[in-house]
Amino acid sequence: MIGSISVYSFIPVRREPSEKSELVTQILFGETFVVTEKTEKWAKIKMDFDGYEGWIDAKLVFSVAPTEYELWKSANAWMVPTPKIKIVQDGSSAPMVIPAGSRIVFNGHEMNSFSIGKNEYFISGPVPNNKEVSIREVATSLLHTPYLWGGRSYFGIDCSGFSQIVFKINGYWLPRDAYQQIELGNNVSFVEEAKIGDLAFFDDEEGNIVHVGVCLGKGQIIHSYGEVRIDHLDHQGIFNKEINKYSHKLRVIKRIIPE
Repeated sequence: MIGSISVYSFIPVRREPSEKSELVTQILFGETFVVTEKTEKWAKIKMDFDGYEGWIDAKLVFSVAPTEYELWKSANAWMVPTPKIKIVQDGSSAPMVIPAGSRIVFNGHEMNSFSIGKNEYFISGPVPNNKEVSIREVATSLLHTPYLWGGRSYFGIDCSGFSQIVFKINGYWLPRDAYQQIELGNNVSFVEEAKIGDLAFFDDEEGNIVHVGVCLGKGQIIHSYGEVRIDHLDHQGIFNKEINKYSHKLRVIKRIIPE
């Protein structure tokens, strides 16, 4: 298997090797993955962060030496905590915008430059401090990000991608999809007991988990539905004041972050 590091703002991952195939997730800048199968135009990959598999354009595979791949994958990396930052590749005057949750392993303690393969990069502007951000701050910084099925970035994000990235930046691991995320943590008995960072899950008429959001406490939830938005949460579900009705039916609230 070929070890790779993403050098793009994000790489679309599709269910099948076709540009017409469904977008299932995205690989953010600096995330690592392995190529498990390859055709002339497509590469089947498996992400190291959450084990997600799918197909990407083979031209977007940036392979590095096995030692560099293992070091980057296992390093205590810096996570971009703001919706987006700009980086510049050495020799280029055009900055690249990379989204929240992108993963960077700096060359030293200066936290300015880093290398991937033969590419040298520099942060454009001051480096945001990711040691001082909270669940609320990260979540609300992504307000009004448009909903995108399979998205995990400021440019478009789905409900479970939103919760995954918010938790990733704060140092907590979540699997990719809502039906997987619900398996973690402990049940919260009453909505009134929900705290900032608890996850609320919602089901359809058949009982399938179809939505997830991040609790903000005091009867509020932030979630990706049309856009990242804040709505009212009670024992029935999410009440959308704009349409004056419930948009999602509550199944359970889970406490993911240990007290």
